[in-house]
Amino acid sequence: MQEENILELSHVSKAFPGVQALSDVNLCVKKGTVHVLVGENGAGKSTLINIINGLYTADEGKVYFNGKEVVTHTPRNMLDFGVATIHQELSPILDLSIAENIYLGTEGRVIKWNELYEKANKLIASLGFHYNSHALMRTLSISDMQIVEIMKAVSKNAKLIIMDEPTSSLSDSEVAVLFKQIRKLKMVGTAVIYITHKLDEIFAIGDFASILRDGFLISTNSVSSLTKEEIIKQMVGREMKEIYPPHLSNPGDVILRIKDFSNEKKFKDINLEVRKGEILGVSGLIGAGRTELFRAVFGLDGHEKGTLEFKSRPLQIKCVSDAINAGIMMVPEDRKGEGLVLCRSVMENVSLPNLTKYLEHGLISKKKEVDGVSKEINQLKVKTPSITTTVNTLSGGNQQKVVVCRWLLHDPQVLIMDEPTRGIDVMAKYEIYAIIQQLAHLGVAVIMISSEMLELIGVCDRIAVMAEGRITGILTGEEMTQEKIMTLSLKGIKK
Repeated sequence: MQEENILELSHVSKAFPGVQALSDVNLCVKKGTVHVLVGENGAGKSTLINIINGLYTADEGKVYFNGKEVVTHTPRNMLDFGVATIHQELSPILDLSIAENIYLGTEGRVIKWNELYEKANKLIASLGFHYNSHALMRTLSISDMQIVEIMKAVSKNAKLIIMDEPTSSLSDSEVAVLFKQIRKLKMVGTAVIYITHKLDEIFAIGDFASILRDGFLISTNSVSSLTKEEIIKQMVGREMKEIYPPHLSNPGDVILRIKDFSNEKKFKDINLEVRKGEILGVSGLIGAGRTELFRAVFGLDGHEKGTLEFKSRPLQIKCVSDAINAGIMMVPEDRKGEGLVLCRSVMENVSLPNLTKYLEHGLISKKKEVDGVSKEINQLKVKTPSITTTVNTLSGGNQQKVVVCRWLLHDPQVLIMDEPTRGIDVMAKYEIYAIIQQLAHLGVAVIMISSEMLELIGVCDRIAVMAEGRITGILTGEEMTQEKIMTLSLKGIKK
């Protein structure tokens, strides 16, 4: 192993029942560099990082860290070596403070609480963040929880930090702070393995990029020698000329009216119409109230005043079942926390709200259930060994498709999709966009909440922009530009 390498994987292979996840992978990561891992969902990225952090043991091959072969391959041992992982799907302890989450498991048997919080405050300040270290994690947004995970990794003085989609829930300003911190880590010799589906980030922060496809390492190159087109071609095995599918939507009559909707702490005086067969985008900075508004519409959260009209008739939604019975469905932002039962199979997750479809004489017909679920799984091209596979073993993108499949089986009339392509690769995004267009073509009203302005512009018929809990404007046609969206996103925000 060369001295400049912090990590080396030699001829690493890993298989699971029915799936060859990695095949003869050779990878070197240099000290003080950002090494980007790129590939479609199911390409093997998650398996690879779980071998590096000790969660999995390779079936074949060897792992070397800082010049030494790793013999005892466990998460604890890799952490002792200096490997820290920031997972895409967060798992904070919600009833502990920020400081406790940062230093959990590192303080020994006797904890000096004043010193713990003082140390946490110094770390927070040194990284340029502004948090109260006493605040409970459950009071934070997903983006704030992501930043706490970053601080936790930095606190361990890691020699190698794995970041799995670290910006998926961050605003542009928070991304800038993260990139600044990554550059500081590089200056002191820390290496970063960075996984992203956002191609612009590869060129913004990466030094080297390794591209995986179907469990094979296709290539490793310096980022400066690559183009977006070359990366996409190597990822998918062919050129991809179109990022967004053709528009199939044909907006009709208003199907849902939101009138004077308010929750004083989250959103205020919302008036919005959604038309049958249209794709309505919802944009805004983190904290604008986008998710909170539509969680209330779906019955997950309450509202203090305002009414809903569905097909020109008053609609009262006191709980989620009221929304579902009316034909309003929601794909949540937090797919693992709210969208899936991780310990159950793909089939069980898809059929969960649809069991009445499969009843025969009061009992569930297994054949009907299998046929119905299989049809949707095949339509969305979910990569899974079988429909009986536990959903927790699927990649993030395929898990997201399972959530979408669930509601397609329920024949939605209004489908709310909160960050539907977060953490999904280029091809999977295209497939989700195509499903959205097809649904709209069939007359479904799709409400698409997204932090990615370009995908809203590329997919939607109209874009409603929110800031500080209010709708600051609705854009159509040529008005839908990044500049106008950002201007409306900042409208009224105190500086």
